[in-house]
Amino acid sequence: MTKDQLSKRVGKRIIEIRSKKGLSQSDLARACGKDRQAIEKIENGKVNSTTYSLYIISKALEVDIYELFKF
Repeated sequence: MTKDQLSKRVGKRIIEIRSKKGLSQSDLARACGKDRQAIEKIENGKVNSTTYSLYIISKALEVDIYELFKF
């Protein structure tokens, strides 16, 4: 798996979890202290997120970080 493929798969997983919780990108962005465009880029796999960013997102989604890698 390439870096780009991994970023896209993690992004799709974030979308799945966020959607199940009824959150918009803006809701998630506020909970993470980021702007909506940053969340959009992460979800679309356009950026290679840091481990810390994924940790913050997982906490905002109220899931363990490993849930972002269950695909």
